[in-house]
Amino acid sequence: MAHLIAIEGIDGSGKGTQSKRLVETLRESGYRVGFMGFPRYSETFFGARVGDFLNGRFGELWDLPPFLISLLFAGDRLESRSRLLEELESHDLVILDRYVGSNMAHQSARCSDAERREVQDWIEQVEFDIHKMPRPSLNILLDLPVATAQELVLKKAARDYTDQAADLQEADATYLGKVRETYRDLANRSANWEVISVAGDSGIRSIEAVAADILAATKNSLG
Repeated sequence: MAHLIAIEGIDGSGKGTQSKRLVETLRESGYRVGFMGFPRYSETFFGARVGDFLNGRFGELWDLPPFLISLLFAGDRLESRSRLLEELESHDLVILDRYVGSNMAHQSARCSDAERREVQDWIEQVEFDIHKMPRPSLNILLDLPVATAQELVLKKAARDYTDQAADLQEADATYLGKVRETYRDLANRSANWEVISVAGDSGIRSIEAVAADILAATKNSLG
């Protein structure tokens, strides 16, 4: 079965741009490469419900129970499982713009330190053990300071799930800071994570420089 590579990071870190660039570069090198992005807002029932959540339909971000909200994101992937397995069967690599790591980081970021690991373990059990989603060969974390990420979010093109410049999560700097912290913790204690800095001492790195690091990490994971 193909290698499964997930591109992760807080909102505005460049996941969409870099994941698509990686797909193009690998294809030019002769690899058969598939691609999927999550959430699939307009393609699944639960994806549409994720859009409702991000638009504030279910309430304020900090008032909503992480365990229950995680099921919306997990449900979107479960509905997409057969499509993902088909991609894995017919390609050498499949690149994902967000995956289970995103659910773990975002939902546990709204928990106390004592509950954070419990939520992460619970999400892993739901997605991998119960829903039988394939585990990624590698998670690549695009790390970026929150203030810079929020500036980049405001430059995004219109999204199909919201008419707002920033959704419920993107608009909350405190929340994004906790998500970044949680992502970094996940990467530090997991063997199949690689952290790539999107910003350096002199500011945001070029798309090309970040892409080169992502490509190197991907090829290294192939052995």
